Amino acid sequence: MRGFVNRTDEFEELNTVLVGEDGDPRVISVYVIAGTAGVGKTSLALRWAYQVQDRFPDGQLYINLRGYDPGEPVTAQEALHRFLVALGVRAHSVPQDPDAAAALYRSRLAGRRMLIVLDNAATAKQVRLLLPGSAGCLVVVTSRSRLSGLAVHDGAHRLTLGTLPEPEAVALLRAVTAGYRPEDDEEKLTELARLCARLPLALRIAAERAVSYPHMRLDDLIADLRDESALWDALSTGDDEEAGAVRTVFAWSYRALPEQAARLFRVLGLHPGPEFGLHAAAALAKLPPGRTRQLLDSLVGAHLLEQTAPDRYQFHDLLRAYAADQAQQEEPPEEREVALRRVLEWYLHTADAAQSWINPAEAWVELAPPTDGVRPLTFSDYNAAVDWSERDHTNLLQAIRSAASTGQDRLTWQLSAVLSNAQSPSAPVAGWLAVGRLGLAAAGRLGDRVAEGQLLTELGMGYTRINRLAESLECHRNSLAIWRELGNRLGEAHSLNLIGLAHLRTRRLDDAAGHFEQAAVAFREQDSAHWEATMLSNLASTHYHAGRLPEAADAVRRALAAHRSLDNQRGEGNVLRLMSELQRERGEVEEALKSAQAALDIALALRHNRLEGFWLITLGNAQQAGSRFADALDSYHRSATLHRRLGDRSREALAWHGVGETYRHLDRHTEAADFHRQAAAVHHELGDAWNEALALDGLGAALLDEDLEAAHRHWTEALGLLSGYDDPRAVAVRDRIGLRMTETG
Repeated sequence: MRGFVNRTDEFEELNTVLVGEDGDPRVISVYVIAGTAGVGKTSLALRWAYQVQDRFPDGQLYINLRGYDPGEPVTAQEALHRFLVALGVRAHSVPQDPDAAAALYRSRLAGRRMLIVLDNAATAKQVRLLLPGSAGCLVVVTSRSRLSGLAVHDGAHRLTLGTLPEPEAVALLRAVTAGYRPEDDEEKLTELARLCARLPLALRIAAERAVSYPHMRLDDLIADLRDESALWDALSTGDDEEAGAVRTVFAWSYRALPEQAARLFRVLGLHPGPEFGLHAAAALAKLPPGRTRQLLDSLVGAHLLEQTAPDRYQFHDLLRAYAADQAQQEEPPEEREVALRRVLEWYLHTADAAQSWINPAEAWVELAPPTDGVRPLTFSDYNAAVDWSERDHTNLLQAIRSAASTGQDRLTWQLSAVLSNAQSPSAPVAGWLAVGRLGLAAAGRLGDRVAEGQLLTELGMGYTRINRLAESLECHRNSLAIWRELGNRLGEAHSLNLIGLAHLRTRRLDDAAGHFEQAAVAFREQDSAHWEATMLSNLASTHYHAGRLPEAADAVRRALAAHRSLDNQRGEGNVLRLMSELQRERGEVEEALKSAQAALDIALALRHNRLEGFWLITLGNAQQAGSRFADALDSYHRSATLHRRLGDRSREALAWHGVGETYRHLDRHTEAADFHRQAAAVHHELGDAWNEALALDGLGAALLDEDLEAAHRHWTEALGLLSGYDDPRAVAVRDRIGLRMTETG
């Protein structure tokens, strides 16, 4: 525990909160440790958490919320994702909606006795969704702010920290330097502590500096620190004394670095994200990775940087701000611009390499060769590419924002377009949509019509995935106009296909088929076998939804052969999903189960949560048809959870409908009605008349024995919604509902 802050009084106050006068453990909801920069809030919280871990038998959760980081703070949604994974929820099953994630988090904590440490919070809003919903857990929040809202609205207790008392400040210096230097004079240590304003962060860095020079007299070290104080005074903008002391010690430690290490430190302040890898740092500094690693090790040794994993590093937020300030002060503007451009290019070309594994068939961006000093990563296989994309997803989003904020329009649109196809298949689309719009605006400023067409295409696909279908169609129609204006037949084919998919989602089946057929002709002209096979799959899906099963079966057979000849696993999985639905409707239940499971295995191998969620519904349908009701419920629930995280409310509601159907088969009619009711409400909100009608049909069937009048009312409403459809499947559904109403009087 070397270097921990010794705050005896505050430590005892925390224990008093935890343990009542009778000595029995008790738990309150939240405790806020507030104080200014560098006062040791984190150190106190972690030391206390370590010593009381036995009082929380179900474990502890910790997160740095980066509330005062120069970059983006950790959102409540991101924190919930990490906590839920730590609590045993699979990453792809964490809901995307913050309220849904918070509800799952609270249910996981119910009945548990855990300590939750929320470090470096900026606002009460950042914390509130992370609070448990019931007694049994204690939350300790550290912040530079008082977070009064938590005290007023959430019953938080507050402990405000000042600087360390002088004896404890000296004791901290002794604890860090013990065994590394001859014992220093008490008076000199006291003077050093005063120069550090008795702030724990400054004290630890100063002590490590003293350890680095074990034979230098403390008088000389103090003189150096005074010089650095004078240096900082020349640069200071009048911040308060405590923050000035922290910066003084930063400067003292920074000035002791060799020149190459000092330069790396300051250019790392330009990095767009809070954490970074070795090769991104090498690009910033324009150094070989081996030399960069040596310099990073020296920064870690000087406590100016923290190593979080092999070849992964991060700043304390204050140190990152100081590094960025030093870059502004010491690096010429053109050098800063070139360094930032190098790291942005590194992310661009590395993401491009990742796309070659993750989405090789999607549109490519023509990139100029990397500039000197940019050595992008390459990947040996699909999983390596996905691993990197998952790890650096936040940095990639931040890179686009950084490019946009610095006026680098070409990099902004290229990064946006490449990331759309290089991001992890498990990444929620909402994060990309925001930077995708930045890319589109940048392309517009450049007057680059090809770039605009490509970004509109990607934005349209993103909007489809979260059921914003009007916006999706607008994007695809605008991109179609651009491709026709440019005479780009391949781009035109892609837009026709995507407009067809939007129509398929809204069950405008004739419009969908017409667009797929036009796209198939264009793809054939371009000799694009991959997309020809995809058009066959989409036409098969259209025939299936219309109830034209012989035509669907013929298209499925041909599409499956085409995808397998191209070794297109994703396309093969989609056709297997359709095949399973056809087999189920023909009564071939075992074959349907095998096809659905084979499709799901492909989605799992691809780590593709969107496909996994959708194909789980097909598996659930086959399991339900085979009277494997427990398995079906599990599949539907897994699907709903995945779609909730991905923001696809339509498919989440489809999974709920499956749950309702399964409960009805189990004669659990109340539960069946609840799920059908939820599904109908969502489909109504989304304007999906077809699926709302199916949910109302299920709701009527679930209520039949309990409330015949309500059942008929829901069936009548369903028939009204179905009146606009005239395909064979719609006719069959209407006939079935009409017959039920006749038979039940």
